[in-house]
Amino acid sequence: MRFLITGTAGFIGFHLAKRLIESGHWVCGVDGMTPYYDIKLKRARHDLLARSNAFKGHVVMLEDNSALRGIVEDDRPEMIVHLAAQAGVRYSLENPRAYVDANLVGTFNVMEIARELEIKHFLIASTSSVYGANASLPFKETDRTDHPLTLYAATKKATEEMAHSYAHLWKIPTTAFRFFTVYGPWGRPDMALFRFVEATLKGEPIEVFGHGRMQRDFTYIDDLIEAIVKLIDCPPREGEPVAEIDSLSPVAPYRVVNIGGGQPVGLLEFIDAVEASLGLPVKRIMKEMQKGDVPITSASPELLAKLTGYVPATRIDAGVKAFVEWYRGYYRV
Repeated sequence: MRFLITGTAGFIGFHLAKRLIESGHWVCGVDGMTPYYDIKLKRARHDLLARSNAFKGHVVMLEDNSALRGIVEDDRPEMIVHLAAQAGVRYSLENPRAYVDANLVGTFNVMEIARELEIKHFLIASTSSVYGANASLPFKETDRTDHPLTLYAATKKATEEMAHSYAHLWKIPTTAFRFFTVYGPWGRPDMALFRFVEATLKGEPIEVFGHGRMQRDFTYIDDLIEAIVKLIDCPPREGEPVAEIDSLSPVAPYRVVNIGGGQPVGLLEFIDAVEASLGLPVKRIMKEMQKGDVPITSASPELLAKLTGYVPATRIDAGVKAFVEWYRGYYRV
């Protein structure tokens, strides 16, 4: 199968492209290589993928419609997994325009390509942040998501709605998956685990927001990729829900699926796992919760399990240990 994956120099895109290539597929990868975080890390991911003849990487911004079209005219993908986006809850407070450009304009350009190429299955990444102020736990795909707390969440919710309209108008089988705090080897430097490990190895303290009372439904990267690969083979069919819990649209071949294990972990327990893996004490500065943060995230994994028979289950201690081993090896510390 021929895939177009956006964001292949990113954390999740890199892992997904690697998995698909190893499974015998061909991947056209697109990434803007923006300086949101260390470009050297992004290039290292792309360089690893480029060792395979089954990968063709392109450095292009999704907002550059003409460049993007030139790429797909040559490569003619059959499926698209759209992962590229301006990520980060806190950064959306500093540079909101980046979210509008990348997440809305960029996604529109990718959807137009999906329409014109009559893609067999269009998969698009969303986030648990769309649940916003929703107080019902665990978060279910059928819950209302009308109260986003950040522009990042608002743009991701908008891309879900945009994708639904294209699925309805052009009958493009579309799956939007909502990620829950993904972590693991090759992770993003702006994420908590990366920052905690980096600071502790330097002997510096970490900032613990919400006084450590927050909980997150952490998802190990290998678990996330396994779920995505299984969902690729589950294109939605209009009028064919799999169960009462299905989020399948009544008017389009479109559904939303949580990818999370439904087992929230307290922030302090997460930090304890970092200490255990490093063999070093983590110095902590307790702070109030930041704007846009929510006290807890928890995914209902029922629909994912019904569709794929799979639920993420990697223990936090094992996942953190794997990241620490990668970090020490990559940075030689």
